Amino acid sequence: MNIKQIAASLGGTPQKRLLTMMARLRDPKTGCPWDVEQTFKTIAPYTIEEAYEVNDAIERGNMTDLKEELGDLLLQVVFHARMAEEQDIFDFGAVSDGLVEKMIARHPHVFGAEKQRDSKTQTVAWEALKAEERAAKTSNNKASVLDGIALSLPALTRADKLQKRAARVGFDWSEPAEVIAKIIEETEEIVEAAANNEGQERIHEEVGDLIFAVSNLARKLGVDPEHALRDCNEKFTRRFHYIEKHADADLETMGLDALEELYIASKKSGL
Repeated sequence: MNIKQIAASLGGTPQKRLLTMMARLRDPKTGCPWDVEQTFKTIAPYTIEEAYEVNDAIERGNMTDLKEELGDLLLQVVFHARMAEEQDIFDFGAVSDGLVEKMIARHPHVFGAEKQRDSKTQTVAWEALKAEERAAKTSNNKASVLDGIALSLPALTRADKLQKRAARVGFDWSEPAEVIAKIIEETEEIVEAAANNEGQERIHEEVGDLIFAVSNLARKLGVDPEHALRDCNEKFTRRFHYIEKHADADLETMGLDALEELYIASKKSGL
């Protein structure tokens, strides 16, 4: 049989085929040895990686790649669900039902009797419902405003989320100018720590404070800091490739002034 015939033999619906395939891969006797030996912790890094690859396909506007990457991400969900089912914790159906019920609860203006909301009103209501859900998960009903922000997020993304949560209860700068003043202050503290030889640990801390403050400024200006830095990385990559292409000698031998001249030329070229 060819691949399509084998796939068809696994079940009548796409979901059934997917779940049967995962069960076959995880079968202790006849499955794939690599798949069988995986755990939640060993698979987690792949789950994160696949989410980034979905985002990359979207950024590139490649819908063919997006379809494939969404499949890879779905595989991660099915993989985790299968491992949980093997341990009698939950299964894919429970994951799906839980998601449907949560989304219904968070959209009473669609599935309930509440009036239709605009996007801004829904965002406020969504966050309020999430806060209630976090509170309900704690035994004393006193959840932290910062609960639920995953530690595994990229640091810049997590900083942005922490700041947004704190801002909801009024812990926030009034104006971007105040954040800029804080950035200047943090920069001066780095300079001071380095000049006074206060040690790498202190400099490490002060650099973190500076990056956190810059993230705060981005938020105040309506900019996603993670997205902005990602775009900056791509811009730098394009311009450095220009340097490599137009250099008339090995980069190591050219000196900073010559390299900077080429970098400026890359900017003028529109890169």
